[in-house]
Amino acid sequence: MNKNGTDIQFAVIGSAGDGTIAAGDILKRAMAGLGYKVIAFDIYPAEIRGFGKCISRVRITTEQAYSLKRHSDVLISLDDSYAIPHVGEVRDYGAVIYESSPIARLPEGGHMTAHVKPSQLPYGMQVRSISERVTASARSRNIVVLGYLAGLYGIDPQAFREIIADKFRTKAQAVTVQNTAAFDAGYEVGQSVFKLDDVQLGPPVRKGDSGKVTMMTGNGAVVRGCIDAGLDTFFGYPITPATTILERLAAELPKHGGRVLQTEDEISAIAATIGAGYTGARAATATSGPGLALMTEMLGLGVMGEVPSVVFVSQRGGPSTGMPTKTEQSDLNLAVFGGAGDAQRIVLAPTNVEGCYRTAGKAFEMAEKYQTPVVVLLDLYLSNRYETVIPPDANPFAPNLNKGLDAWRGDGEYPRFADTDDHISPRALPGEEGGMHTVTGLEHNQLGKPSDAPENHLAMNAKRHRKLDGALSHPDFTICKRFGDEGPVDVGILGWGSTFGEILEAMFAAQDEGIRCSAMKVVMLSPLPKERIVAFMDDCGTVLVPELNYEGQFANLISGALGRPVTKLTRSTGAPMQVEEILAEIRRLAQAKAA
Repeated sequence: MNKNGTDIQFAVIGSAGDGTIAAGDILKRAMAGLGYKVIAFDIYPAEIRGFGKCISRVRITTEQAYSLKRHSDVLISLDDSYAIPHVGEVRDYGAVIYESSPIARLPEGGHMTAHVKPSQLPYGMQVRSISERVTASARSRNIVVLGYLAGLYGIDPQAFREIIADKFRTKAQAVTVQNTAAFDAGYEVGQSVFKLDDVQLGPPVRKGDSGKVTMMTGNGAVVRGCIDAGLDTFFGYPITPATTILERLAAELPKHGGRVLQTEDEISAIAATIGAGYTGARAATATSGPGLALMTEMLGLGVMGEVPSVVFVSQRGGPSTGMPTKTEQSDLNLAVFGGAGDAQRIVLAPTNVEGCYRTAGKAFEMAEKYQTPVVVLLDLYLSNRYETVIPPDANPFAPNLNKGLDAWRGDGEYPRFADTDDHISPRALPGEEGGMHTVTGLEHNQLGKPSDAPENHLAMNAKRHRKLDGALSHPDFTICKRFGDEGPVDVGILGWGSTFGEILEAMFAAQDEGIRCSAMKVVMLSPLPKERIVAFMDDCGTVLVPELNYEGQFANLISGALGRPVTKLTRSTGAPMQVEEILAEIRRLAQAKAA
């Protein structure tokens, strides 16, 4: 990827409290402002601030990239004890920037200089002394290093100064002045250093729409999608890594006439969401795996009562409390199958930040049109990942897709659950004249009255499932999509969620090696687009399914639904999958087919 342009990955590593994440934030925002494409992801400990490793990785490119790289080009150490284990992740002829004058005596092997490899280029600087000289404090070490980085690689310093001013705009003016001075001091030193590494920063590719480019996280994109789709009410209970959806909506939704309520727990959040959906409001909640487990009973009520609602689920390492600040794709089974009885609902999984925006908005359309709960599966990697995106000029979401009472033209008692040609019933909202009806968690007939007659249960089960088939052709939404070589291929890769970026990059690398391969992303996991997946698999000599869980949940879903064998590639380390891992498996499968 990006063979003829800029493709540089920076890794800033330090302890909690060093400003590691803040440095990464300023770096990525400055580079995005200069016109580069950016993908960034932060890793931080679950513990309260004061200790623990923090890593901010930022990849900048001139051409589109889809994932972070395994090897960084530049490592910036704010704390050698945490950065030293990652020196091996810096590529040959890459750079390592570190503190050259520690203030305390270090044990043997405790300084970065003992670990930089002969093939890497070391850049030692007196970070602490520069910070203390300029600001009378060591707290600006992270800003000094950013200045050094900009000076060393000839990056426009004004872009950083603007971001620094914006970042500290809510603080006293002196804070901005001091941090700007720290940056400038580091920049001056960086400019004076003779650069030895081969890291080259070319000009960004500026296009006509570059002024519209913005940077956001997956959770930020969800918030924007919710607002553009006309979200009326949001109920939430804080849980990592979904909490920022609640926090951002609490700040933004009231500006657009919406309401946000933090409830006492996840059960009350989903109950309130379904209640608001019943009244006709566009309503949503957000949670992670442990919260979704608590919501399953009420989701069953939403299925039985055919009530629109949207649940955003940002997956983390499980089971139980698991690993709150690590990523995983292990809640698929719970999202698709969790609940009593046959409780199918729509489940969507975006694959990138821009997809988070579109999927969030379309989830409200689908919930309303098909009268069902919709679960949107993200994960920590996607929720917290930053990407440069271009928001649409016009709002792409329909404001109202409810099949209302006017669609019923019959006489007599209003049948809330009438089985129509498309299996979607006319839906009266509370208070509508002529729309009095009953909604219950019990099985019911078309009038909504409880009935456990065998033929009725069979018919209503069929209705609730068959109405969702329409979602497979929902307009202006990518249900699934194929990439790569057309026609018969040696290896096909099926992917979902955040891992698809790594899948794409592995596929491109395999094509460069002469392997015929294709990849298909599947965004709609329930109902499953079986025909399109089968057509893809028919073209593939063998099919690989990489995912971030131990069991191979998506692979099992595909094999069980289609009766087709697939090769699993599963990882459950808490970190995103590596491109090289997928590429190695593609090679192995291609060689096995050729043998």
